[in-house]
Amino acid sequence: MKYRLLAVTGIAAGLALSTAACSSSSSSSAASGSSSTSAASSSAPMASSTGSAAGGSAAATTMDFGPACSSVPKTGAGSFTGMSTAPVATAASANPLLSTLVAAVKAAGLVDTLNSAKNITVFAPDNAAFAKIPAATLKGILANKAELTKILTYHVASARYTPAQLASGMKIKTLEGGTVTPAMMAGSYTVNGASVVCGNVQTANATVYIINTVMTPPSS
Repeated sequence: MKYRLLAVTGIAAGLALSTAACSSSSSSSAASGSSSTSAASSSAPMASSTGSAAGGSAAATTMDFGPACSSVPKTGAGSFTGMSTAPVATAASANPLLSTLVAAVKAAGLVDTLNSAKNITVFAPDNAAFAKIPAATLKGILANKAELTKILTYHVASARYTPAQLASGMKIKTLEGGTVTPAMMAGSYTVNGASVVCGNVQTANATVYIINTVMTPPSS
């Protein structure tokens, strides 16, 4: 009888240890899985709205980049978040870098055309780009609707182009009918030689690359 009780006690103790070990193993596995998930989440790349990819590396395909991005408002309609919800002409009107371009678009009567277009790319000259043009010349261009329209539509393409596509050097046909040639050298993007100072800016219907020079159509 004594030996039988000892045997039963031993079996019970063994079952208890086995159960505890299984429970400990499950908890350890769950903790390990949770830790792995957490590590994977923390290592996932995140898009930045502050231009953290300034310099324009080829990997910067999901975020804005370029030195002038720091001048974009952090909040409000002119911020990256605000512009992403508005059509391109409306978004540009809230961006302090593009006030001269917006005036030109209004003078050419292209606001509705740009706002209603689907999936376009706009190479948008900033205020400094227009400031390079002699005042008398710029005044004459703004007063000539046909010439102004030709110049502005030369800055628009009928598809959204990514930084990687610009870096490839592929020629891009514009709404004006001519083509522009993008490139990437030493980590910086250009279009027809004009530097992209803030790129891959998203609006509701367009991808915008802000450039530092007004491009002239070949036939102009």
